[in-house]
Amino acid sequence: MVDQWITLLVSLLVAAIVVSAAAVAFSLIVRAFGHHRQWAVMLRRRLRLPLVALLAAIFAWAAVLVPRPSGELREVIHHVFLVLVVLTAAWFLGSLTIYFMDLGLARYATDGSDGWQARRARTQFLILRRLTVVATVVIAVGAALLTFPGVQAVGATVLASAGLVSVIAGLAAQSTLSNVFAGMQLAFSGAVRVEDVVVVQGEWGYIEEITLTYVVVRIWDERRLVLPSTYFTQQSYENWTRHSTAVLGTVFFDLDWGVDIQRMRAELDRILAESDLWDGEASSLRVTDTVGGFVQVRALVSAADAFAMFDLTRVVREEMLLWLQKQNPAGLPRMRIQAIERDGESFPRARATRGGHADLAAGDDGQLPSKGDETRPPELREPEPEPETEPATSTRPADPR
Repeated sequence: MVDQWITLLVSLLVAAIVVSAAAVAFSLIVRAFGHHRQWAVMLRRRLRLPLVALLAAIFAWAAVLVPRPSGELREVIHHVFLVLVVLTAAWFLGSLTIYFMDLGLARYATDGSDGWQARRARTQFLILRRLTVVATVVIAVGAALLTFPGVQAVGATVLASAGLVSVIAGLAAQSTLSNVFAGMQLAFSGAVRVEDVVVVQGEWGYIEEITLTYVVVRIWDERRLVLPSTYFTQQSYENWTRHSTAVLGTVFFDLDWGVDIQRMRAELDRILAESDLWDGEASSLRVTDTVGGFVQVRALVSAADAFAMFDLTRVVREEMLLWLQKQNPAGLPRMRIQAIERDGESFPRARATRGGHADLAAGDDGQLPSKGDETRPPELREPEPEPETEPATSTRPADPR
């Protein structure tokens, strides 16, 4: 009995040494052939741990069987390590598949003229990576369960009724499956990609994450808008970076008729020439409308992306406002009121009454004008004071008597 334990410990120690040596050899070989290149660094980082786990399971299995345990214990050990080998092998194969996906994704540039192609590839690889992980886990768990004799008998029954189960599952998870297929459609159609700038439900932001069932939009104020994948296949939305990141922006001004358009256009050229946000593709200043006593002027500018455009339009608006205040104050918006006196136009006059109240003078037809027709308040006239009369003296002749 003691000899078996000693043999087991020695076997496990030898297995650990072999696995360690294999891991070191793997790293040295990759480093020697890769010369610190990107593919070598990715290979060592992605496959080193799964490879060590797989080799450890295999050599530990062999080391445990060296002491030749009894029949029942041997069967238990054989089954346990068989499951471990199946799971670690699935882990290694899944990691190897993901490594090739990452290697293909690394071919694309993350900036420059092909940035939209890199975002599209990244979106597709992210969806494929999730599908690979799910498929690897399902296959590994299924293969491990099939090693149990009881599960094999159950598996035949499940396969026989798979058609009915699939129909019931499809009806029960209709919304979930629709989101899954919508997520796959988004990944391969290229309608929306990771880091695309979009306007969804009146909110401006960019795509942060695309999964099989939902899409996360990061809004400009750092909030997250989580939408089901079916939203982007059934609803309309704005994609500002569908083929390129360059965008156009407008700034509107409601100004007075005294604005100097030529000087204002020259000032816009000066502002754009001194700004690093302008990409030099487009710029113009035009009068687009004259309504309500104002002149509407539109400044059109271009920028490399939506973030630069957001700042550029604010700079143009502020600089133009300062220029108008200092250099062209006649162009600032204002309201004008002009009084016009028309010849030959009569207005109702007020006449005084004995009671001291002013009444409106009657018109030609003898009717008093309506107050609703008055164009200005009636002029009130102060009542004239009555002349003072001296006391009356008698002119009768004196009585002769």
